[in-house]
Amino acid sequence: MRLLLIRHGQTPSNVLYLLDTAVPGAALTELGERQAAALPEALAGEDIDALYASTLIRTQLTAAPLAGARGLDVLVRDGIREVAAGDLEMRGDAEAADLYMTTVFAWAGGETERRMPGGENGVEALGRFDAVVAEAAASGVGTVAMVSHGAAIRMWAAARADNVDVAFAAEHRLDNTGVVVLEGSPGDGWKAVSWAGAVVAADAESGPAGERLDSVG
Repeated sequence: MRLLLIRHGQTPSNVLYLLDTAVPGAALTELGERQAAALPEALAGEDIDALYASTLIRTQLTAAPLAGARGLDVLVRDGIREVAAGDLEMRGDAEAADLYMTTVFAWAGGETERRMPGGENGVEALGRFDAVVAEAAASGVGTVAMVSHGAAIRMWAAARADNVDVAFAAEHRLDNTGVVVLEGSPGDGWKAVSWAGAVVAADAESGPAGERLDSVG
């Protein structure tokens, strides 16, 4: 299966660098709406058979133009929502950002029992995302697009793709409507084909990139 993991369009919380992870969450900014409207053309080369979005409204708004262009229903699933910030919800300070992302990437590195303060642990976060991917794979379709969230996508890709390590995912931001493309299956494993338009090598190496709160949520 070919799996397109798409980050939602820009939200006011992204602009303010806030950890906005609770349902229903913020809607899109005007720029976010334009980003969503550009997705059908940006993905014109992909033969998408099924389209998923999370329970946060921003992913559904982002998926809507693509659904309309392709004649697809948007399948809303809680499993691909953003990593819950728990006690850090709606904070935008550096301390909160560091704790949030350190926890997320610790999960990707195997420390799945670690818990977000007041929130979920890695077993729960990865498990719910895995379940939606497994559902899509079991449907037998060739290409699936999932509109999800920055931290969730980077965490899952680092944990599940054979050629993406934690350092690579931590150092490569995913901007709004950025896409990570993977191929594989739950049984055979996954390999990342591209990350935000850049080809991912067989053994991806990390490179310089800064972390900002607008790359999560």
